[in-house]
Amino acid sequence: MIIRFGAELLVENPDKPSLPPVRCTAKRKFDSIVCGDVITWHSNEHGNATVDDLLPRKNALTRPGYRGRPRTIAANIDQLVVVNSWLPETSWDLVDRYLIAAHQLNANAIIVMNKSDLADDHATDEDWQAMKTYQKIGYDVLQMNALTGEGVDQLKALMRDKTSIFSGRSGVGKSSIANVLLPDTDDITVGIISDSGEGKHTTTTAMLYPLNAENKKGGYLIDSPGVRDYAVSDMTEEQLSNGYIEFAPYKELCRFNNCSHNHEPKCAVRDAVEKGKITQERYQRYIQALQSLET
Repeated sequence: MIIRFGAELLVENPDKPSLPPVRCTAKRKFDSIVCGDVITWHSNEHGNATVDDLLPRKNALTRPGYRGRPRTIAANIDQLVVVNSWLPETSWDLVDRYLIAAHQLNANAIIVMNKSDLADDHATDEDWQAMKTYQKIGYDVLQMNALTGEGVDQLKALMRDKTSIFSGRSGVGKSSIANVLLPDTDDITVGIISDSGEGKHTTTTAMLYPLNAENKKGGYLIDSPGVRDYAVSDMTEEQLSNGYIEFAPYKELCRFNNCSHNHEPKCAVRDAVEKGKITQERYQRYIQALQSLET
């Protein structure tokens, strides 16, 4: 499913990729269909096609919605592209939360730092150290500039043959990067930075785009609504700690099987932090997230 507008969907037909998307109407029982879903449908002689069934998902990305209720924004994702910038400044706490989400989805994660031309004026030593830490523990970290094309080829290579979704705060340049990846698409709007430095929301509905529009091969990009925050909720302590992938070699060495890595004696994770094998910064952000689960 490419995009949804109320009860109507635009759906790509994989048997006829060269044809325009099919317009379908979904009954109320299919209200949960989102961008990236796979459905079955049948054509009608007059009017829109009709949705028959929603096929099982391999995963789904959610975020807090109205009154804190989870809202699904996309499904069947292979990787999250976590887009940041030097302005608005990067929240590494938010980056961690997206990486936790990627782990829960069993999806790959790429960390992109856009607006590289602003680094000299806005980057701090702590920022550079954070980026080195993510690379060290196994994440792809790219410096990009959507205006000059810096880093675009690297990102294209990492997105090839995968369904990727852009995540990150408003104003970091998600739609600008999407425009570079999809130069023939004229309906991805580009936001601007307000006087306060906060980004203005531009993309209002998640939409799936083929990265190679000619033959519909080479992967897909889901351009999603801007996210100013992403709450760590509805998960266990174990799921949270699993999202900090550098903990993995030490967790089985803890004295207690249900160790929270906070206060228990003979905790191998805390011992690794004390020995510098896990950074204090990442560990402290884990503790903050852990405490948010307890409140």
